[in-house]
Amino acid sequence: MRFEDMKYERPDFETVSAKYGQLLDELEKADQPASFLETFHKIQDLKTELETMGTLSSIRHSINTKDAFYDAENEYWDEHGPLYEEYSTRLAKICVECPFREDLYSDIPKTFFLLAECQLKTFSMEIIPLLQLENKLASEYGKLKASAQIDFDGEIYNLSSIAAKINSTDRDIRHRATDAKLKFYEDHEADFDRIYDELVHVRTEIAHKLGYPSFTELGYLRMQRLDYNSEMVANYRRQIVSDIVPTVESLFARQAKRLGTETVAYYDAGMEFPGGNPTPKGTYEELIEAARTMYHEMSAETGEFIDVMIENELWDLKSRDGKQMGGYCTSIPAYKVPFIFSNFNGTSGDVDVLTHEAGHAFQYYMSRNIPVTDVQWPTMESAEIASMSMEFNAWPWSHLFFKEDTAKYQFLHLSGALKFLPYGVLVDHFQHEVYAHPDWTPDERKQCWRTLEKMYQPYKDYDGAPILEKGCWWFQQGHIFEAPFYYIDYTLAQVCALQFWARNHRHDPESWKDYTELCRCGGTLSFTELVRHVNLKVPFEDGCLKDTVKEVNSYLDSVDDANL
Repeated sequence: MRFEDMKYERPDFETVSAKYGQLLDELEKADQPASFLETFHKIQDLKTELETMGTLSSIRHSINTKDAFYDAENEYWDEHGPLYEEYSTRLAKICVECPFREDLYSDIPKTFFLLAECQLKTFSMEIIPLLQLENKLASEYGKLKASAQIDFDGEIYNLSSIAAKINSTDRDIRHRATDAKLKFYEDHEADFDRIYDELVHVRTEIAHKLGYPSFTELGYLRMQRLDYNSEMVANYRRQIVSDIVPTVESLFARQAKRLGTETVAYYDAGMEFPGGNPTPKGTYEELIEAARTMYHEMSAETGEFIDVMIENELWDLKSRDGKQMGGYCTSIPAYKVPFIFSNFNGTSGDVDVLTHEAGHAFQYYMSRNIPVTDVQWPTMESAEIASMSMEFNAWPWSHLFFKEDTAKYQFLHLSGALKFLPYGVLVDHFQHEVYAHPDWTPDERKQCWRTLEKMYQPYKDYDGAPILEKGCWWFQQGHIFEAPFYYIDYTLAQVCALQFWARNHRHDPESWKDYTELCRCGGTLSFTELVRHVNLKVPFEDGCLKDTVKEVNSYLDSVDDANL
């Protein structure tokens, strides 16, 4: 069914509540696996219908925020979503406490029960007012950034549109544009400090009310980390410093040489080549047709998938007035299809949507028939393996999108994957320190950031940017404010994706088979279980990073990037 034909109807809360409550009563009384499963799947059907309506409303609201009908529906879900959560929490409690729980594992994946345990450990009615305050503060951060009015060369830009000037091939323009953007953060330094200070304290209070010594323990449970802990993450970060940072330093030295500068200044960081970064070639329609060709040639499964996406118009990719910023991939469970939302802007990011977000969508398409909706998607770090690896799976077809810039794009893509790793773990390490010291002053937090920055990114050149030298770069990183402890998930997935790149590069015949198996598993395995299941090395293991970067470095060293 085409997306526009999918029927939306607001659920009646009283009716749904009565039905949900009745089914939960039946589930609680079930005394054998057969009767438990029968009722459990009835609840799954109800959840599927609810989630479908909520998702349709959310997508259509994001497509056109000026649509009065879906604006009102969005308000309904903002208000009633937490109320429906009460029933979801009760379901989790019944399942976790089921006396014959292990007898259900053949029908309900074990990860469902582990996720339910996480849910129970992160919520109580007592903390609802604090959760509401946390949401309010996170929204205030988003509104503050959205309020930016950046005056540059007589025109007004926001934080998104100024990017075109920041990435100009004219060094003077990008220098002045970067400074104009930073002036917004400098002017609002006290606002960012206050919002984050309040967030740290409210999250710490939530953790204490739930019985945790700090927010860190609660943050890991919120992120549904089923089989690794902060000690394993710390060991991983140490390996980033020893095995990845030296490589990234050399990549920045090569970048400076290409640009003809002594160092990569803070306003040069996004400019990789003196002639400009690679951009996709062709119209919107040509890019879509290139994607269809690529996925049909890639495999039978991806060919079927892309036809479903295109023919049912399961994406909205063009930027328009009234459309929300950013991009995402979600699923519409009743129809068993994914949906991709984006804002094409003429950069290589447009191709990333057709590879990265389509990787998320393909993963869901392969796992859509898992009967338990909660585990059709994997946890965050596992989900990002599917998307980041699809970017590398698409390499043989890069020429369809970039034509004469293909070699430039591939060098930038692979070197960029390595450059990201130290920054990703810096964001994580900073948050560990902040929540271990919740009473730090804003200045102490900024000092901590700058100290860690020098450890993970010693190549940063902030000369002429006092707001950055002061330790305020992180004001720009929304995850720190809005999704604590999330960011390292991208790095873990990137290490796994780089292993798929290496296997593809050496023409491993099992690589595609393992990739599709990863997608097919959805959320039925925990992160480390899934990684091992598809014959990859777990990033936490000693030596994993050293082995992974060795093959990538060999390739990058073979490229004459000065002539790209």
